[in-house]
Amino acid sequence: MYSFIAIMWVLILAGGGILVVLVSQISISGYGEQMDFLIASAIKAVIAIVLVVLWIIVLTKLKNKIFQKQIRS
Repeated sequence: MYSFIAIMWVLILAGGGILVVLVSQISISGYGEQMDFLIASAIKAVIAIVLVVLWIIVLTKLKNKIFQKQIRS
């Protein structure tokens, strides 16, 4: 159970780090100031949503493995 919580925190911190360091630096130019901002924001939002979905999938699979292991013992 504690390993699940530890891995959950690692994923949260890693995801936050990825978003702050890599995704926040994305910028688009050449479509006008307002469109540049809108396109860059949309790309950042899609990346953030994909990361959240991936984290949920990883945690769900991990949770299932941990609890199946506990049920067997």
